[in-house]
Amino acid sequence: MTAAPAPVLSLSADEARRIALRAQGLLGAPDRGAGVRGVLRSLGAVQLDTISVLARSHELVPYARLGAVGRAAVESAYWSGGHAFEYWSHAACVLPVEEWPYFAFRRRAYRERGQRWHQLADREAACARVRERLAADGPLTATELGGAKNGGVWWDWSETKIAVEWLLDTGEVVCGERRGWKRVYDLAERAVPGRLFHDGLDDAACLRRLVAQAGAALGVATRADLADYHRLRGEQVASVIADTGLVPVEVEGWGKPAWADPSALAAPPRGRHRTTLLSPFDSLIWDRPRTERVFGFTHRLEAYVPKPKRVHGYFAMPLLAGGRLLGRVDPAREGRTLVARQVSLDGPRAAAPMAAALWEAAGWVGCDDVRVERCDDPALAAALTGELAGTGPSGG
Repeated sequence: MTAAPAPVLSLSADEARRIALRAQGLLGAPDRGAGVRGVLRSLGAVQLDTISVLARSHELVPYARLGAVGRAAVESAYWSGGHAFEYWSHAACVLPVEEWPYFAFRRRAYRERGQRWHQLADREAACARVRERLAADGPLTATELGGAKNGGVWWDWSETKIAVEWLLDTGEVVCGERRGWKRVYDLAERAVPGRLFHDGLDDAACLRRLVAQAGAALGVATRADLADYHRLRGEQVASVIADTGLVPVEVEGWGKPAWADPSALAAPPRGRHRTTLLSPFDSLIWDRPRTERVFGFTHRLEAYVPKPKRVHGYFAMPLLAGGRLLGRVDPAREGRTLVARQVSLDGPRAAAPMAAALWEAAGWVGCDDVRVERCDDPALAAALTGELAGTGPSGG
């Protein structure tokens, strides 16, 4: 007689939200002892982006979880000691070096594709020159390799730049450091620890690991959520999910099958909620459909939207407080003043946490004043101004 399948665990929407926050390191006491590298290992990927307002996104991610960790310490944690490398995950991301073997499936896919969107008349010769230079003189930036072009559109790469990026895609070259925001390239055999330097895992093993890691970082997730985390295809997730250890669950209001990390279900998520501003590229909110489903919060990055069409501003940063997304601010710096160029708040309850988040961010980036430039709701603007005056350096 066939045994009946075990009942699927049901989670409320609130339970799922709290599980997600704890998995992302934003509920409960932060593990400051583990530091930035601990945040990176826990998240599995921290997205990089060129935009710098308060700071670059990869600095904002550990700040959101640990508080005002020194910015130099953040850079050192990522780019010294061979603890991390940059590769294509959710986008261009910093990844723990231990994950190198699990991206073999993606390196193989690039090799099988045979080229990126750029083409070279004699790619092998160009790649050989890059290998020789790195072997003799590396690690080097593209400029030091002699292949950077000055001026022109960003995709107008030199032959050397195309070659070194191809070698990065396919795993012969590694970026284990950024110097002045430029990638620093080295031969993978020299940059990746010997025990990790292999592509011996088949695609299924790679996918099992990355789906399980995404599940742990998300806490609870749909198949689409799991796929988006490392930009896998839905069918890739489906092919391995039964072997990842993730537990099938139902979540109130989600309307789709979901899976949870078993450790996330072991004990109710409790602890102190972090009050902070989030980078738009933070892994808590980088998946916009998931953010709407989990938090009921619609957020879009408007940096590439023409200014007259922006609703919330160039680099609007959501406010996280009490485990909810309660508003957003488009920040800037003018000397030692943090300017809230545009603020929107989800009612009066958001004024105090927004003021606290703005003052903490100001102190982190070396500002000693905060000024609100625009808040379209007069009552909320007055409430925020009052809270800023009461909680700032001179107010309390």
